[in-house]
Amino acid sequence: MNKFMITSLVLSLTFVSSVKAQKKKDREAIKEMCGCFEVSFNFAETFNYSNDSLYRPSKTKQDQTAIEWAQLVIDDKEHISIQHLLQVGPPNKPFIVKHWRQDWLYENRDFYMFNGDRQWNYEEKNKKEVNNQWTQKVYQVDDSPRYEGSASWVHVDGKSYWENTTTAPLPRREYTKRNDYNLTLRGNRHEVTQYGWLHDQDNAKVIRENGKEDVILAREKGYNTYTKLDDSKCKAAQEWWAKNQGKWELVRNKWNKVYAKNQDLSLHAKVNNKLLYKYLFSEDYESEEKINAIVDDFIK
Repeated sequence: MNKFMITSLVLSLTFVSSVKAQKKKDREAIKEMCGCFEVSFNFAETFNYSNDSLYRPSKTKQDQTAIEWAQLVIDDKEHISIQHLLQVGPPNKPFIVKHWRQDWLYENRDFYMFNGDRQWNYEEKNKKEVNNQWTQKVYQVDDSPRYEGSASWVHVDGKSYWENTTTAPLPRREYTKRNDYNLTLRGNRHEVTQYGWLHDQDNAKVIRENGKEDVILAREKGYNTYTKLDDSKCKAAQEWWAKNQGKWELVRNKWNKVYAKNQDLSLHAKVNNKLLYKYLFSEDYESEEKINAIVDDFIK
């Protein structure tokens, strides 16, 4: 083996080792979002561009009372799944609410991009676009799609963070009150901190119409902190998940079959004047057969 070949081999092995080390740090950072947290939700509309003199910005939201358990559901080399559970009410008798879920996929190429009005367009990216990146896929409380995007985790100057901008539906605090825009352009930053982790957002409220350019109606700042608590503080949520995880695995399995079709997806807002999560949160929907049927009813 000549000197050139030896140098090339050394460089190749060094590169492979560097990628593995980066991936290890990425996985550790993602899993820092698991555990028991006190959560503060803070949102403020910062600028608006409306020509309507009667325009009223959304009220500033500050809520620092939530306790949330982030349950590690899947921990594979290239797939980490975290289910969030809200623990509300008095500490001696809390009530558990199944909240959002986030899945992290390494070098994922299949995307469902929100396009407004309960429609998600399937897109396939090439390998180079997602090289060494992690996709965060965020799901609704009923495990239907919400938003997703791909980016690299950054570990520099003692910081670990991931940033991405993607299209998303209106948040729950908005869609029951606002109908003057139909899409959120979410700028998401997830950063591991000394106290836990931070979800920092710079969002645009967008009006999207077919055949027209997007119009930004307003901009918004979001600043959600997750302060680590002892896991014992979330004991009720852990026990709830232990009892209910089987049902929600059935729900995920059904949705995974839908997503595996790799085609555009459009959902009804309601079936028989009832939202999907209200069906799935009911004890009447425990069997695989009933779960599959109701999810199918919501797909257009």
